Amino acid sequence: MEKTVARVALFAALIAALGLVPQLVLPFAGGVPITAQTLGVMLAGLMLGPWRGALAVLVFMAVVAMGAPLLAGGRGGLGVFAGPTVGFFVGWPFAAIAIGLIYRAMRARAPIVGGIVASVLGGIGVLYFFGIVGLSLVTGMDLIAATVAALTFVPGDILKAVIAAFIAREVRRARPDLVD
Repeated sequence: MEKTVARVALFAALIAALGLVPQLVLPFAGGVPITAQTLGVMLAGLMLGPWRGALAVLVFMAVVAMGAPLLAGGRGGLGVFAGPTVGFFVGWPFAAIAIGLIYRAMRARAPIVGGIVASVLGGIGVLYFFGIVGLSLVTGMDLIAATVAALTFVPGDILKAVIAAFIAREVRRARPDLVD
């Protein structure tokens, strides 16, 4: 039990630390910034599995909701649930679950390919579903415009998926006792 608590806390802290990487706000993306924090969500799903990964994300989200300025750009508090990033933020635990479930099914045969596929399907597919809907609702963009705006993030998120897959593989090799 204490190992689970420590791992969940560690990944919540990792997501927070990735918020220190400066965000890049694109003027045509409806106020949604490019951040490194989705890399943390991908790693949580790949390394902790679906349920512990989602729990780590939920712990982080609870701390942010209480006002801690841990999101990229120093954002925190309940206001993040009313901004253009709300759909992406709310989608994080669902993305971690999807990543963890897909990776479990694939990792034994192809850890790198499985990690990339899981991170792309969960960390982009699932996450963008929530993000696009949220962006549309908050900004008034139609779904097509919100989708086009979100597509600008795909190349960076694919790069994050590749990085996450390699990190997960190397941690599994070095310390298999630390991961799900």
